[in-house]
Amino acid sequence: MSIQEKVLIVEDEENERSGMAELVSAWGYRTETAKDGLDGLEKVATWSPGIVITDLKMPRMDGMELLQRIAEQPQQIAVVLLTAQGSIDLAVDAMKIGAHDFIQKPVDPSRLKQILQNAVRQRDTTRELEATKRKLRDSGVFGSLVGSSKVMQEIFRLIEMVAPSTASVLITGESGTGKEMVARTVHDMSPRKSKPFVAINCSAIPETLIESEIFGHEKGAFTGALERRAGCFELAEEGTLLLDEIGEMPAATQAKLLRVLEDRKLRRLGSKVETPVDVRVLAATNKVPEEAVAKGELRNDLYYRLNVFNIHMPPLREHKEDIPQLAEALLTDMNTKHGRQISNVTDNVMQLFLQHNWPGNVRELRNTLERAVIVCEGSLIEPKHLPPNFGAASLRVATTSDAEGIRLGVGTTVEEAEKMLILKTLAATNNNKTRAAEILGISLKTLHNKLKEYGSGSTLANEAAS
Repeated sequence: MSIQEKVLIVEDEENERSGMAELVSAWGYRTETAKDGLDGLEKVATWSPGIVITDLKMPRMDGMELLQRIAEQPQQIAVVLLTAQGSIDLAVDAMKIGAHDFIQKPVDPSRLKQILQNAVRQRDTTRELEATKRKLRDSGVFGSLVGSSKVMQEIFRLIEMVAPSTASVLITGESGTGKEMVARTVHDMSPRKSKPFVAINCSAIPETLIESEIFGHEKGAFTGALERRAGCFELAEEGTLLLDEIGEMPAATQAKLLRVLEDRKLRRLGSKVETPVDVRVLAATNKVPEEAVAKGELRNDLYYRLNVFNIHMPPLREHKEDIPQLAEALLTDMNTKHGRQISNVTDNVMQLFLQHNWPGNVRELRNTLERAVIVCEGSLIEPKHLPPNFGAASLRVATTSDAEGIRLGVGTTVEEAEKMLILKTLAATNNNKTRAAEILGISLKTLHNKLKEYGSGSTLANEAAS
């Protein structure tokens, strides 16, 4: 070791404490000792060790509580537990909450030496990974996300801060901004990264099936339930579950979800048995959460339970300086997907991209580039490869003198204005409801509900065209 690693030994038996300090020092480590957990916690704060070797059973503060308190510290500290015969189960539990390793008393010196070497090696590897992450972040690449703008760098910082924890995260932003990418990056940079990542879109599942999808069901729980089926919580066990468009979840399901989040147990439909679950829950919505709560679309208590940490994804129009880098990354993906070798877009195309308002955000940029890659016969994407009338769908509310805009007379109600905007958007997208929903920043389910309120399809088509 070029720089001596600091090892703190926490042991209430004086002879064992001093003997272990002497042994560890002989291996080239700098050592300090503490007589119990409370004394050890103080020395963690003042001496900043890289490794803590602690007994489990001690007065004032035992090894388990010391481990939990160390886990709350910002610095990375490897904790090694000393266990007596009969306390192996407790040591295994400690490993689950962050202990590096454990060793039984009486201590085998060769085994302890190996554990310390492994702890140093793991710490160095972790630091190298963190340095690599920082370099990538500074260059504008962070997990599944891309962007060098100030606003995206702040997103990266927030993800880096929250990812190692188990806290719930509420991800907000317009449709197409990349909320699921944020969730995947949080998962990939968390201790759960080797476990499943499961995403479910609450607006895409019929109300009659959503509880079964989330919580699972037993055979015979309802008509058509021919066998037991695990829900998303069980599929994401020890991993991460993303509940996308949480504001579209039915109220009754929200109540059951809240109970699962609080009790960490779920009951499949048709079952009388509660099953423990270990899942980190992330949620996303394109609605303003406070407005959804005020309208009764999102339970107040569920909102506060999910909103432990908030990450807001900005619309693409607010960080257009990221478009060149985003386009480059997306083209790389599209080339792989479609077996092409498109090198870039022309300056004229990039100028069009920078002028466009991107109502569908990054999803719209991806779709635009994918279409261009498919139709492009050369190595550069030109304006002719973009969708017809590219940019025309960026609708605006205009004055009555603007024949292209939406005309709102004095006395027009909010409901009437909303209807006009929806119908004009449908007309601009040639009645493509999925595209219209993206532009309007609402879910497809919400759009369908609005159209049902307005009347029949033929009437709507006439109104949209007028």
